[in-house]
Amino acid sequence: MSGTKGLFGDLPEQREEAREESGAGAPRLREACRDQLELQVVDLESLVGAEHQVRAVWSFVEGLDLTELRAPIKAREGRPGHPAPDPTIMLTLWLYATIVGVGSARALARLCKEHVAFRWICGGVSMNYHTLAEFRVDHVEFLDRQLAQGVAALVAEGLVTLERLAQDGVRVRAAAGAKSFRRRSRLAQLMTAAEARVAALKQEVESDPAASDRRVRSARERAARERQERTAAALERMKKLEAERKRREKTNKEQTKKQKEPRASTTDADARVMKMADGGYRPAYNAQIASDPASQVIVAVDIDTTGSDRGQMAPMLKQIEETYEQVPKEYLVDGGFAKNEDIETAFTAGIAVFAPPMVNKHGTDPLAPRPDDGAGMLAYRQRMASDQGKAAYRLRCEAECIHAHMRNRGLQRLLLGGRQKVRAVLLWFALAHNLLRAIALRRVAAQAAAAA
Repeated sequence: MSGTKGLFGDLPEQREEAREESGAGAPRLREACRDQLELQVVDLESLVGAEHQVRAVWSFVEGLDLTELRAPIKAREGRPGHPAPDPTIMLTLWLYATIVGVGSARALARLCKEHVAFRWICGGVSMNYHTLAEFRVDHVEFLDRQLAQGVAALVAEGLVTLERLAQDGVRVRAAAGAKSFRRRSRLAQLMTAAEARVAALKQEVESDPAASDRRVRSARERAARERQERTAAALERMKKLEAERKRREKTNKEQTKKQKEPRASTTDADARVMKMADGGYRPAYNAQIASDPASQVIVAVDIDTTGSDRGQMAPMLKQIEETYEQVPKEYLVDGGFAKNEDIETAFTAGIAVFAPPMVNKHGTDPLAPRPDDGAGMLAYRQRMASDQGKAAYRLRCEAECIHAHMRNRGLQRLLLGGRQKVRAVLLWFALAHNLLRAIALRRVAAQAAAAA
């Protein structure tokens, strides 16, 4: 006993905690302890469930032929060079990021370190936002082909039909700010200042002997050169806007006179101020989406820089014909697309256009035949006056669901500029949307087959 007393003699005396009025003692809690060292033996594979959505995305990408993406890689067996990230990883990262609403390369790079699903995709491969940002916009043609091949596969399975398609436009806020739009006189001043700045910085870099200072000045020169290029692009865009105004003056001179001098953005020359869904005017792009309204699968996409859908039907139909080597029998569009020339062209190709008639200011019946109507317009007016035509057109609203899904995934405002890059972003959204729709359609088909 004496040994025991000496062994535990330094322990503090235990005191009975004060009891509450109810007679119960103080609550015993498991409190956070963040400085405790622990050894965990885990693998990434076990952290992601078997039914996790990211596994479906990875499985889809594994089935693609990525030879085109691997061909430009310079690091080869038996040669020096740091190995490049597997394109399978990069493609899966951006598809899954689009599905969960991540549209920033910096945010994606951070998630590759912090989020279990993204860490599972990487599998220990490090990522930086420069590589991710470049991959996102460098493969537009590849993404376009994958969209077409995915749709063709669904058509072959009988899950999608190209017989009846719908087209609608959605305006997406551009990265450029409203104050970046300048008139020609101001653009000329900015161009002169940018050229002088580039020349001065280039001379300083060549004459400065200090290496560290040269790197700083080189960065400044690069920034000035990029500013000069953006200003030059704005001036080039200004030429197109002025030519467009001259064309409008020939048909509507009085209305054109009331408009202000055209402006172009020094941040994103391709962006244009458009009237948005809430009635406000902001720099934006007009994203055109053609889809199968029954399956809600996107068939084709395009980007336009005008604020109107008028005239957008013919280019989309041409793209569909070139991609799938066939045209739809029925084409559903809203009233903004109803251009007489496009309806006539579609009629010649065997396409029946369904669109609400445009009500004119004279108050005449828009479905009544007119003396200047061609065969296509006469057939269109008769079709839309019938109950069958009205019932068919009501199916167009199904295409609106696609816009809602894409908005929910982050297609609210673009984080980059340039028509080609914006098209790449829209293709990522289309691929991600079609992937989820394909999974849902195949699940429904499997359930129907099991029940039959």
